[in-house]
Amino acid sequence: MDSAPHPSPARALAGARLVVFDCDGVLVDTERIGPEVVATMATEAGWPLTPADVLEKFLGTPEPYLLAQVRAHATGPVDDGWLVEYRARVAAAFEAAPHTMPGVGDVLDALDARGLPYCVASSGSHPRIRHSLTATGLWGRFAGRVFSADDVREGKPAPDLFRHAATACGVPAAECLVIEDSPAGVCAARAAGMPVLGYTGGPTPADWLADADAGTVTDLRELLRTDRV
Repeated sequence: MDSAPHPSPARALAGARLVVFDCDGVLVDTERIGPEVVATMATEAGWPLTPADVLEKFLGTPEPYLLAQVRAHATGPVDDGWLVEYRARVAAAFEAAPHTMPGVGDVLDALDARGLPYCVASSGSHPRIRHSLTATGLWGRFAGRVFSADDVREGKPAPDLFRHAATACGVPAAECLVIEDSPAGVCAARAAGMPVLGYTGGPTPADWLADADAGTVTDLRELLRTDRV
């Protein structure tokens, strides 16, 4: 295994022409809500799961995959309305206490000041992404640069979504920096040929993101600490 040290987060950022953020668990604090909702609903359908089970099995994966797995394991009927109900429950829980992850505003302000473009590439549906970004006051900062697994044939861990985002923004894959909190997202970024930084400020254990070739951060503001370059 390559034991070369990772670049500092600031150095990784300095080499980028586009920053690609995952949404849930990186920009907005939803990754603590979703697993609880899925665990409850899967258990109701006859597939007993805990939030920890859900995090391990589904973190960063697209909603159609989640639905397919629940259908495959549930003892009761699971129709397309299951996803509708899931989205509604997550939205209601998030609406009660919407939060961005720590440092998001500072980082976006700094990127704007540098003229460095950024976008969202998320496994969530477009309505869910818009709801989360709107509730936290971030929608205006990303409008027109929001990409969903809805847009491509294969979601994460396939590279399609990240390649689509880079192409739409007119930036070569190698000149992007992806910030991800899931193993599926890290695999997708690497498959797309993009440097990827693992974010561990949410519930994701750092060792789950060991393949992130730009290293990991626990606070997004580490990207701005130029003294570490």
